[in-house]
Amino acid sequence: MSNFFAMVNRMKLINRWALMRNTATENIAQHSHNVAVIAHALCVIGNKKFGRNYDAERCAVLALYHDTTEVITGDMPTPVKYYNDSIQSVYKDVEATAGKRLLNMLPEEFREDYTPLFEKREEDAELWKIVKAADKIDALIKCIEENRMGNLEFDKALEAQQKKIDEIDMPEVEYFKTEFLPAYYLTLDEHTK
Repeated sequence: MSNFFAMVNRMKLINRWALMRNTATENIAQHSHNVAVIAHALCVIGNKKFGRNYDAERCAVLALYHDTTEVITGDMPTPVKYYNDSIQSVYKDVEATAGKRLLNMLPEEFREDYTPLFEKREEDAELWKIVKAADKIDALIKCIEENRMGNLEFDKALEAQQKKIDEIDMPEVEYFKTEFLPAYYLTLDEHTK
C-alpha cells in the first residue's frame, strides 16, 4: 500500500499566510494550482514572444509539486524561513528530508519519475527559475486580492511583493506584469464588460 497520493491530497489542509489576517484563506493546493497556471503561461510567453524553448507542460508539473513537502513540514512563514542564513539552510535540509520521505511512500518503480519534483536537477534549472517567478507573482496576486478587499494587513506585503516582481530580470515576467497583472485589480463587472 502506498500513501503518497493520499499525502499529496493533504495539500488542501495546509493554509498559507499564517501570520496574516486573511479575508479569504488560501491553502497550498490552491496556491500550487495558481503557480502552475502562471508558470505555464510564462513558458508560453517566453516561447511565443522571446524565442525560448521552454517545456511548458513540464514546468507546470514542477510548479504543481513545488510546495508538496509542506504536507510534512507545514507552511513556514516567509519572515521566519528567511530570517537568517542559518534558519534558511536548516529549512532547506528539512524540506529535502520531507521530499525523501514522500518519495519513499511511492512504490520503488515510480520513484525515479517523481524524484525530479523533489530534488532539483540541473536540466530543470531554467524551469525552476520560472516556477520561482510564478510563485512570487502568485504571492503578489494574493496581496492584490486582500488589498482590494480592504485588508490593510496586506499593505506592506503588497509593496514588498511588487518590489520583488520588479526585480525579476525576465522578459516573460515583464510581459505578464504589463499584459495580465492589471486585470487582477478589476472587479467581476469590469472583467465581463
